[in-house]
Amino acid sequence: MTFLPDPAVLLAFSLASFVLFATPGPDMSLFLAKTVAGGRRAGMASMLGAMAGCCGHTLLAALGVSALLAASPTAFTILKVAGALYLLWLAVDAVRNGSALNLRPGGAGPVSFWGTFWLGMGVNLTNPKVVLFFVTFLPQFVEAGDPHAAGKLVFLGVYFVILTAPMCAVLVLAAERVIALLKARPRVLRAIDWTFAGLFGAFAIKILTTQGR
Repeated sequence: MTFLPDPAVLLAFSLASFVLFATPGPDMSLFLAKTVAGGRRAGMASMLGAMAGCCGHTLLAALGVSALLAASPTAFTILKVAGALYLLWLAVDAVRNGSALNLRPGGAGPVSFWGTFWLGMGVNLTNPKVVLFFVTFLPQFVEAGDPHAAGKLVFLGVYFVILTAPMCAVLVLAAERVIALLKARPRVLRAIDWTFAGLFGAFAIKILTTQGR
């Protein structure tokens, strides 16, 4: 089971994944908007499409990062430092600009399951923040000299999907209540923002100080 990360690493990744899920973004906005416009079936279709997109990001990140690691451990270290700086920027941005929940009204009527599925995948695959997240965040949980880095990256990416998919499904099933909660309680969003900023800021500082030794 060489692809399994250490328990402490898995716990830290689980916490980061939960905070990332709880922070409203393009994917969450799409799930909720499609559910409101086309019902739970449309919401589930967009959610499954986004999860498929995450699997694609995982595979690309694993192949690219493992190739970089094999070619140049120094370049891999530079990637990790760049990733840490990106996480730090995300933390600052969360505090400055706050979470965004943009629900664009959609037309009522029959909604194609597969059309919505591909839309969800497309939104996920073309979201620059998601791309950067998988390219810069996943490598933070493997060591530069780890010969099993590719397997661990794939495991973490699939684990992220397995961990967040049930929570996304609950989000879709309770879409109306979730929307009302988030809109009526801006303090909840600010609490999420500060939690996100604190966690990712701590990750970034830890990575930068470790790489600087």
